[in-house]
Amino acid sequence: MKKAIILALSCFAIFTNCDQTVENASTNTYAEEPHSFAQPNDAVITHLNLDIDVNFDTQVITGTATYDITNNGAKEIILDAKYLDISEATADGKKTTFILGEMDEQLGQPLTIAITESTKKIAITYKTTDKTEALQWLNAQQTADKKHPFLFTQGQAILTRTWIPIQDSPQIRITYNATVKVPKDLMAVMSAENPKAKTADGVYNFKMVQPIPAYLMALAIGDIEYKAISQRTGVYAEKSMVDKVHYEFSDMEKMVLAAENLYGAYDWEQFDVIVLPPSFPFGGMENPRLTFATPTVIAGDKSLTSLIAHELAHSWSGNLVTNATWNDFWLNEGFTVYFEIRIMEALYGKERANMLALIGRQDLEEELEALSDAPNDTKLKLDLKGRNPDDGMNSIAYDKGYLFLRTLEEKVGREKMDAFLKSYFKENAFSTTNTEDFITYLNDNLLEKNSISFNTEEWIYEPGVPANAAIIESDAFSNAEKVLHSFMDTNTINAEATKDWTTLQWVHFVRNISEDITVAQLQQLDDTFNFTASTNSYISMVWFEQAILNGYHGNQVDAKISEFLNTVGRRWYVTTLFKAFKKADRLDEASAIYKTARQNYHSVTTNTIDDLLGSNE
Repeated sequence: MKKAIILALSCFAIFTNCDQTVENASTNTYAEEPHSFAQPNDAVITHLNLDIDVNFDTQVITGTATYDITNNGAKEIILDAKYLDISEATADGKKTTFILGEMDEQLGQPLTIAITESTKKIAITYKTTDKTEALQWLNAQQTADKKHPFLFTQGQAILTRTWIPIQDSPQIRITYNATVKVPKDLMAVMSAENPKAKTADGVYNFKMVQPIPAYLMALAIGDIEYKAISQRTGVYAEKSMVDKVHYEFSDMEKMVLAAENLYGAYDWEQFDVIVLPPSFPFGGMENPRLTFATPTVIAGDKSLTSLIAHELAHSWSGNLVTNATWNDFWLNEGFTVYFEIRIMEALYGKERANMLALIGRQDLEEELEALSDAPNDTKLKLDLKGRNPDDGMNSIAYDKGYLFLRTLEEKVGREKMDAFLKSYFKENAFSTTNTEDFITYLNDNLLEKNSISFNTEEWIYEPGVPANAAIIESDAFSNAEKVLHSFMDTNTINAEATKDWTTLQWVHFVRNISEDITVAQLQQLDDTFNFTASTNSYISMVWFEQAILNGYHGNQVDAKISEFLNTVGRRWYVTTLFKAFKKADRLDEASAIYKTARQNYHSVTTNTIDDLLGSNE
């Protein structure tokens, strides 16, 4: 578990326990990595000094990435690069030779740089290209304020190599400094120490002293403002959004305190969130010190803020203790969902936590059905060699991972479970781990220690969900089901029973609409609850899915669906609706919408929808 502490970090005494022994440089500190060309056991990067110029006119980033390296006697160091134009490399300040190897569609190219056994620093001068997948350049009309352009990056899983030449493996952690030059009317922020106001000259300097993997390198540039929530929490957003975002996320400090009460001190000093334009492909991305978030969670009533709890939880599970390879992705996400739900329970009660858990359980069942022809993909530990690691970023990692931990908690008791997790995060801080090392740690520090028997290997290495999975119940969801069943039986809606429902109850209600519902019944529901005009993106998504699947066209729902897909880039929402079109055999409609919407999506989303719809664009 401790073996992947980066050799050159010298234990980082202010962050992690220095009683952790750094392995001898001759040992294989790093595991075999199927998604990186790097050979870190030979030569590894330890610190990045990034100096870049961001040109919105040409939509190109140019600059130099300078690395401190640890060299175990190698004559070359290999980095990952994809769709980058490399013009020069130096070793200890002197020009050296470099080779860009053969292009792999998923992995890009190995960038091999000649060094000597004594080389301590390398530098690569480069620029991005129009194929760079991590970057999304947005024109002013694609932003909330529609006055200035915007740029953001998305590195997970292996896209950081498309905007920085780097050793792009989650087990390689680096510190970094960056100088970023942008137009004077814009502000730059990164996953680092950040400015709270614009500079006069458009030059921003960043420092990240905690070591992070490459996929957590992040940059956003736009006409944004900062508004503090507490001394260590706050939000960035475009001017028209910042007050709404500040209200929506006003419980952030409470969340941090709840998390610390559960599993120990927050080790990243600052926890800020930036709400990006609608094209951001995920709900959130846990970039250290600066979570990236979708505007689809700004509902006006704090009903979707479990996403913030999730990204905060990543500050321990994922950012602090990181999966060594993408085959172990469940260690990041399963733990984070468990932690997220514990935070939500601490702040808002067990009923809300159970509703979240049951939504995840339903998502898991849908995923299991979708993967019925690929049972190996329903295991927690995956084998993604030769595949895009994005293939493993689904409900199996998140919700089966959570269910494993929830079931384990019920077996051992919450008190023992919490003590175990707290020690797990503390003892492995700023390191990486894999599934096998976690099992050893689990056996040594929880199960065998307390003479507890548990089917750990069945959960992790076998497909599907074991029979001893925890049963999750929610009175609020049971109430929603009663209202729905009564309506289906009598065509009478008990609107009074729904007056105090939360967003999660509405989502549960809509998701569980029977397949034999009539168009007239859907119209009746829509007329009563105004689903088509909902301003809550989650409710809109599940309602639009039902409308597509059941051929409902009332209240101009088709136009609303097209508008939604043209203005929302969150991959989960977009994919759900395009899948519904495909299932309903309405591909012509889907393709027509996608033709106009595609330009508004990040490459992460377009790659998924291109495959789904068979697009050749």
